[in-house]
Amino acid sequence: MPNRPDRHARTMLPIPDRPGSAHTTYDAKDPDTAYPPIEPLLPPDGAPNVLVVLLDDVGFGASSAFGGPCATPVAERLAANGLRYNRFHTTALCAPTRQALLTGRNHHSVGMGSITETATSAPGNSSVRPNTKAPLAMTLKLNGYSTAQFGKCHEVPVWQTSPLGPFDAWPSAGGGFETFYGFIGGENNQWDPALYEGTTAVEPPATPEEGYHLTEDLADHACAWIRQQKALMPDRPFFAYFAPGATHAPHHVPQEWIDKYAGRFDDGWDVQRERTFERQKELGVIPADAELTARHDEIPAWDDMPDELKPVLARQMEVYAGFLEHTDHHVGRVIDTIADLGVLDNTIVYYIVGDNGASAEGTVNGAFNEMANFNGMAALETPEFMRAKMDEFGSPSSYNHYAVGWAWAMNSPLQWTKQVASHWGGTRNGTIVHWPDGIDDPGSLRSQFTHVIDLAPTILEAAGLPEPAMVNGVQQSPMEGTSMLYTFRGANEPERHDLQYFEMFANRGVYHKGWSAVTKHRTPWVMVGGDLPAFDDDVWELYDGSTDFSQAKDLSAEHPEKLAALQRLWLMEAVKYGVLPMDDRTGERLEPTMAGRPTLVHGNTQLFFPGMGRLSENSVVSIKNKSFSVTAEVTIPDTGAEGVIIAQGGRFGGWTFFARDGRLKFVYNVLGIQQFSVASESLLSAGTRQVRVEFAYDGGGLAKGGDVTLYDDGKPVGTGRVEVTQPMVFSADETTDIGYESGTTVSSDYTSRTSRFSGKIAWVQIDLGDDVHDHYIDPDERFRIAMARQ
Repeated sequence: MPNRPDRHARTMLPIPDRPGSAHTTYDAKDPDTAYPPIEPLLPPDGAPNVLVVLLDDVGFGASSAFGGPCATPVAERLAANGLRYNRFHTTALCAPTRQALLTGRNHHSVGMGSITETATSAPGNSSVRPNTKAPLAMTLKLNGYSTAQFGKCHEVPVWQTSPLGPFDAWPSAGGGFETFYGFIGGENNQWDPALYEGTTAVEPPATPEEGYHLTEDLADHACAWIRQQKALMPDRPFFAYFAPGATHAPHHVPQEWIDKYAGRFDDGWDVQRERTFERQKELGVIPADAELTARHDEIPAWDDMPDELKPVLARQMEVYAGFLEHTDHHVGRVIDTIADLGVLDNTIVYYIVGDNGASAEGTVNGAFNEMANFNGMAALETPEFMRAKMDEFGSPSSYNHYAVGWAWAMNSPLQWTKQVASHWGGTRNGTIVHWPDGIDDPGSLRSQFTHVIDLAPTILEAAGLPEPAMVNGVQQSPMEGTSMLYTFRGANEPERHDLQYFEMFANRGVYHKGWSAVTKHRTPWVMVGGDLPAFDDDVWELYDGSTDFSQAKDLSAEHPEKLAALQRLWLMEAVKYGVLPMDDRTGERLEPTMAGRPTLVHGNTQLFFPGMGRLSENSVVSIKNKSFSVTAEVTIPDTGAEGVIIAQGGRFGGWTFFARDGRLKFVYNVLGIQQFSVASESLLSAGTRQVRVEFAYDGGGLAKGGDVTLYDDGKPVGTGRVEVTQPMVFSADETTDIGYESGTTVSSDYTSRTSRFSGKIAWVQIDLGDDVHDHYIDPDERFRIAMARQ
């Protein structure tokens, strides 16, 4: 395409239409009738295609491209023809990194001080992106790019995740992506995910038994979209954002990928960390004088782990390694599609190997169901239980995570893990940039300090686009990142991003011109209990990055003045970008009222109608740690009743009220480990009737049990007992459904394919509290009752 002056003023988006100046005639057939041709809006000549690949929960020392044990041949191939960055940084947690990447601003500046599920009313932690900070995809779309996202979106405030939105923060609405196929939230079941196409919930196209896997599905959609985009709009560049849920827990991958690593990790995490360290030096991805940092006391040595548990621990890492290699393979399919179309040379590929350090949220022993730790119930997963489940790790019957020690090893040679924003183990992620048309010395290393907020300004500069001053009528604040384009052709160029703060749950630090001052405040895998020091009692460390790549030598005692200066600098940056007030609370931030964020549901009752489904946990009144009742008006056919009336959660935790073999049933599933079932003594008669389950909570604290009573038109027909309940969360991805059950099923009595209710459901109502014993609700009064209880 020939280079020509760009006639558009692109600082105001959308670009204002300018009417033509042609002579107006009366008759279109008049020979003087002439209008300039309509020209589609395009970016400036030569603007490249862009593919951003962002993996999830991969530490600096996991990928073979950066010396790790997990084979990533696609990443290696891109690095051999591109650039490896060994001082690229993230925010230490997924949603903050993603919002920072997509806006070019620090995570607190865009309201994402932590994940959406722990948002508060403080501006830096609200999870609400200000409209003065438009996302990169919106800027590119309004400049003529085709835009699409595939995979994880964890940037939607939890009170906006229902089927009714609002959709301002969803990728295909306010996010600027014309196409979106993926999931909303922090993680998803790789075998049976909750998917959206745009803003519409869709079911996976196949089952696990038919070979379905989420990463493969996402790659299928990405490849199809890129092919179609180039077939229909060859002159228009694309911006594709490929963000698989991998390798976030649950670690799900087909068996053949796990088998590749059989026996590879039997020597444990201490030995693996040393092997990775030596391989990193051989590759040159860390300096020759870098040191392997010591293991902290909170992380157990491999030799101190119980011998009977070691085969389980090794298996956890085999599964993870297979998961990462499988993910890299499907990234390769997307890359190959671009290459087959002949446009790879002018496509900027960012392959960011992790949105934070490796995750240590799986407890010291790892987890068969990671939700156990999120509920403070990890003790249920005993070594004996883990041994019994070992062969299921990675399969559809698991929701597994690896042990803390493996997370630490996958961050070699750095200290700490995901969530620990103070140290490079939480924030330093290996990154590869591939762009043959824009890189002079392929295969080389770049060591300038860079950060995820630098990506957006880099893409704009490469495309010849200015930062917009106004988007959709709103004046924009400047991007806070620094373009990396200067590094593409300058290995020895002085770094330009020389000041950066870090903070996550009060783990915090600052980088300035080679030096870093840091303090770790809390340990990520201690989610319940634990004593936290006062912020002013946190112990700060000081490191000289010019001679100490891995933060191995604390110089705070030798240079107290330097430490004090950097501490002041951190405070100034914290005030500037909305970090304060720091917030190290955990459980309180999960409860909307205590956290100060909106909630979709108010009061002690909620009314549902048949067909409603894919309702996220934040869209439904919480029945946890309290008494409740569920009432439904149903019509039973002459053939009898079968199927789900209402279900919340799935195989790894939740509850369901349904009919089986003509009888009412209530099942409470605790983490997929224990199931409590209550059935009616009599069959349901044909006709219209109200059915009901009451749960009388024992009280006296969290996670207690309770008594269950089933009613048929006000008559008790069955009783039973639930001995223990889940106190915090049922699932990160499963939903609530009325008249059927999507995803995995709570009860083993049925499958999702057989769960649809055989009769008719008029309505279902949940009521909370000890005094909800209206055994029959007058159908004409139910709306009045529901509204009165709001």
